[in-house]
Amino acid sequence: MLTKVFLLMIFCHLIDDFVLQDKFTYLKQKSWWVKVCREDGLPFEKYKNDYKMALFEHALEWSIAIIIPVMIFISCPGWLLLFLVVLNTIFHLIIDNMKANELRLNLIQDQLLHFIQIIITFAFIYTGV
Repeated sequence: MLTKVFLLMIFCHLIDDFVLQDKFTYLKQKSWWVKVCREDGLPFEKYKNDYKMALFEHALEWSIAIIIPVMIFISCPGWLLLFLVVLNTIFHLIIDNMKANELRLNLIQDQLLHFIQIIITFAFIYTGV
């Protein structure tokens, strides 16, 4: 059962990071907001932090997505699930910002770090069961 859960976590990651995120990837980029404001004559000051909300929303969505298989197939304490969602949201946000805005990570590094997140999350669950 644990192997199936782990593989489903990987699958949920792939669906969320590549299929669901595809339509709003640009919203996580501060440079996109600068460009749109410049082109449309909008006050950048009003929208200067909107990319942070897009980063947060994707990170939260991803964190919940990888926990769904655990919630369905493994009996885990609610506090552990909530802790892992919060922790993963923070790390996913940092990683994606490093890729999308700081340009310090490429796609390979980004994905390796997300897989490490999944492995660590699975380890927490495995030891907590």
